[in-house]
Amino acid sequence: MHTVVERELELNMVLSPERSIPVPARLVYRTDEPYAVHIIFHIGSDSPVNWTFARELLVEGVFRPCGTGDVRIWPARTDSRSVVCVGLTSPDGDALLEAPSPAVSAWLERTLRAVPPGTESGRLGLDEALVELLTPSPDDLWLRDPWPSDDSQDGEA
Repeated sequence: MHTVVERELELNMVLSPERSIPVPARLVYRTDEPYAVHIIFHIGSDSPVNWTFARELLVEGVFRPCGTGDVRIWPARTDSRSVVCVGLTSPDGDALLEAPSPAVSAWLERTLRAVPPGTESGRLGLDEALVELLTPSPDDLWLRDPWPSDDSQDGEA
């Protein structure tokens, strides 16, 4: 059985130092994808925008700046509030979002209780998948002739 840890919250998309707009979002963590977190943005479109990145990146970003490339995360204070800043870069553009630190931290704590750090690989089911992949079925063993026939197919003697 897999567990899903979700949290609806409102992020602020920073447009300028003086202006930001609220963006409804959902944080999602699935125990069958133990290394990943998802942020789903509900921006009034038919299909929400989904960003997926490492849970470890978000955990670290709550405490110190981290990340390179498409996702960067760092803690900050704005208007006497603690926030987690999330910088996203895509071919379509860049976005700077602020999430309330207490909400993100509480949600992360729930994900860490569901799958403690260092135990993620046990949730992937790799051992079971390898056994299934490498175990031949009885038909595989008996239907194939492991040795080629001594009879020549081309009439060679």
